[in-house]
Amino acid sequence: MNKPIRAGNSAIALEVEKGKSYFWCSCGKSLKQPLCDGSHKGTEFKPVAFKADVTKKLFFCACKQTKNQPFCDGSHNK
Repeated sequence: MNKPIRAGNSAIALEVEKGKSYFWCSCGKSLKQPLCDGSHKGTEFKPVAFKADVTKKLFFCACKQTKNQPFCDGSHNK
C-alpha cells in the first residue's frame, strides 16, 4: 500500500451540517482539503464517508496519518 500525501501539518476545521454526508480525502491529493475532489482516481485510495449527526465545527485530519479517520488525532505532531 502506498502512503498518502501529507496535505497539511495541522487539523482543518470544517463546519458540518446535521444530516449531510461528507467524503474525507484519504490520499492527500484533493485540492479541496479536507474533502475529496476525486483526485484519488487510479490509485488504491478511497474517500472516507462521514454523515454529520449534529451541526458543529469538527477538526479533520490533513496529515493523513490519523488512526481516527477522518478526524485529527494529533498524529501530525509525532
